[in-house]
Amino acid sequence: KGIALKEIPPEVRRLEQEVEKIMRAKMALARQAQQAQASKSAGVNKAKGKAFLAELAKKPGVLKDDSGFYYEILKQGTGASPTMTNTVRLHYHGTLIDGTVFDSSVERGQPASFRMNGVIKGFSGGLTKCKAGGKIRIYIPSELGYGDNPRPGGKIKPGDTLIFECELLEIVK
Repeated sequence: KGIALKEIPPEVRRLEQEVEKIMRAKMALARQAQQAQASKSAGVNKAKGKAFLAELAKKPGVLKDDSGFYYEILKQGTGASPTMTNTVRLHYHGTLIDGTVFDSSVERGQPASFRMNGVIKGFSGGLTKCKAGGKIRIYIPSELGYGDNPRPGGKIKPGDTLIFECELLEIVK
């Protein structure tokens, strides 16, 4: 049969504590390295976004909102414009400035519904510039999008500028 220890020897306890201490320190260093890399990546992405928006601002028909996002009306709607307390039903197609699609109700073939105050500031702000039945393209700098903290594992990286093409189907309420 086996030998059962009633008590862990003090030397083993000390060793176990030392290993735990080393592992905590290593994990802290790994977290710091990840944060530093994310911060560096965010800086690069923000610079690319800033350059993209500077060129975009020269394009005829592109307007800039006081909050910092840019937009262009692709099709004038005839209905009302949503407010921040509304829920809207729309089709949208979201890309990064390099054309990478990160989300699209158009590709899913199913319109989406959102509370205006439940989405990123640049998206909801842009939709207030559109009337029901209209189409708009919204260019959102990082600080009005997901900033340095996008959803982990997704296509949106820290500091990314976002582009949404939206068709506002209706203001639900």
